[in-house]
Formats: sequence, C-alpha cells, structure tokens
Amino acid sequence: MSNTENFILIQRAKGRDPEAFTELMNLYMKDMYRTAVAILMNDADAADAIQETILACWERLSSLRDNKLFKTWMTRILINKCHDIRNQRIETVDISEHEELAFHEDESNLELKEALEQLDEKYRLPIMMFYGDGYSTKEIAAILNTPVSTIQTRLSRGREQLGRYFDIGKE
Repeated sequence: MSNTENFILIQRAKGRDPEAFTELMNLYMKDMYRTAVAILMNDADAADAIQETILACWERLSSLRDNKLFKTWMTRILINKCHDIRNQRIETVDISEHEELAFHEDESNLELKEALEQLDEKYRLPIMMFYGDGYSTKEIAAILNTPVSTIQTRLSRGREQLGRYFDIGKE
C-alpha cells in the first residue's frame, strides 16, 4: 500500500470510520504481533497486548499529530501495553513458566526460539524490530526513545550473543 493510500486511511480513521481503522490495523497486525512476542515471549499475552493497543489507538487517534508517524505512534503504544502486561504477570506468576514463542514448532524455529529467549529484552526487541518488522535503526531509536548509537550497539551485541549461542550449539 502506498503512503498516499495509508494517509487517506489514517485520515478516514481519524474521522471515526471504523472500516478504515480496521483496515489500518490489519495492515500492521503482523508487525504488532512480532513486536509483542519479542517482548512477552508468549502468544496469549501478545494477543492481549495487541487487543489493548487497538482499543487505545481507536480511543486516542485524534491525538496523533503527524499522520506519517502513525506506525511509530502505534508501536510505542504497543510496547507500553506489553510492558504493562509483563509487569502484571511478574507480580502474579513466575516468568519462567511461560516459554511459548510465536514460531511454528519445527526444529530450526525451536532453536531460534531458544536463542532469542537467551537474549535480554534490550537486545531481543531491537533484533526483532530490525529483522522481523523491517524498522530502520533510526525508527527503532524513535520508538524506544533511545539514541541511534545505542540501538546500533544493541543490535551488534545481540547478533554477537546469537552467534555465540549457535556456535556453542554446533560443538
């Protein structure tokens, strides 16, 4: 979909057109899912975060000042919702009990799941956003409110850790 078509959808959604808003959310559903799973490492919690994000976006859409920043705005809301859910979960349940990841259960994806679980969130989230969602380092920095150089460092360190994980696994 072109930027012009996206802009029109956003304008229509701001005008409280539910069909335009639904189409807009469907456009970004895969990106939201990958981001939520990167943070929560659990399909059910990711679905809850996405649902809460969609509701918050609908309620707050009029507060979006620059339509070009819609995806960044929506992703920031999603990340905040994920952190809220994770914090609630930590208060009630041991986080180690949740080991689901949104990859199909084949051997290579299980290995990737295990590798990603070993990464701290500060590395896992930028890696998933960069490689999974196609965000640039500048976009990730804006979404996470972090300097670009920090994102570049986290991507580099995350790749190093993944490389070490896979080298150890092959020995």
